[in-house]
Amino acid sequence: MYVDVMTVPQPLSQIGDLARRTQSAGFSGLLLTETGRTAYLNAAVASQSAPGLELSTGVAVAFPRSPFVTAASAWELQEATGGKFRLGIGTQVRTHVVRRYGMAFEQPGPRLRDYLLAVKACFAAFRTGKLEHHGDFYDLDFITPQWNPGPIDAPDPEVDIAAVNPWMLRMAGEVADGVHVHPIGEPGYIARHVLPNLAAGAARAGRSAADIAKIIPVMTIVGDSDEERADEREFVRTSMSFYGSTPNYAFIWDEAGFEGTTARLREKQKAGDIAGMAAQITDEHIAAFATESTWDGLADALTAKYAGIATRLVLYNALGGPGRLERYGEIAKRLSAA
Repeated sequence: MYVDVMTVPQPLSQIGDLARRTQSAGFSGLLLTETGRTAYLNAAVASQSAPGLELSTGVAVAFPRSPFVTAASAWELQEATGGKFRLGIGTQVRTHVVRRYGMAFEQPGPRLRDYLLAVKACFAAFRTGKLEHHGDFYDLDFITPQWNPGPIDAPDPEVDIAAVNPWMLRMAGEVADGVHVHPIGEPGYIARHVLPNLAAGAARAGRSAADIAKIIPVMTIVGDSDEERADEREFVRTSMSFYGSTPNYAFIWDEAGFEGTTARLREKQKAGDIAGMAAQITDEHIAAFATESTWDGLADALTAKYAGIATRLVLYNALGGPGRLERYGEIAKRLSAA
């Protein structure tokens, strides 16, 4: 099992130090989400600051960028890391794509499938000089030498997608190299939806589900006293309330025995009551969706939940106060060795 640190992109002057600390602490890699700063630029700086550290976008928003632009960025990062870059892409949600990025969002699942195949066609074109992809959303068939980065001395980047609902999970099993499970994807959801749907998609494509990376972020609450765990518990509570307000994720709460959670969160969200949103996440929610432990017990607790399931375990909140990244790094080394 590989163990990564999740982070939002940092100012470019700061990401190099974080990459070096992540590598020194004993983590396998650094996973960069995409918020107000781009994941790709952070990955570029990190690749030069911590050679050998595995880097991934988890996830970068697909539709605002053409497949060729995304492929070219991934290609350069794969070269810069010596083959240690994973391209993780996702749809985001309609409001962001349409109202923030000004792009189309119709049929996001089929569009993302076509996008992924177009990216892979670009990778092939970078090696051969011939670009040929004709899908329902993207038509690419023109490349000239001056616009071709050319072959690199590394395999093509692996391409992972973010998937939540059954259709997207089956699609990931069919065409992606890995799947980013959602941060509120607790073990019951993984057993009910992620694994069987990945297997169904893989079977449809004549692939083995074992070859598809399962990239699973985990929210942890760790400390040797309740006082030490208190701040992290509230951080997790707030994070869950943010994710849980998305209507597409309501079924995850409902199936775990917390029916109506999303509706209650959205009511508070529409009223601008952020504290009220967090208050909807009870200690019972946290017990089901996060992993709480002492420092000595955390590796065993995560192993019990995710051994044999996760290809890459991503620690959602390993960054924090002084020394916490290094303490989490000790956990990462134990998990990787096991």
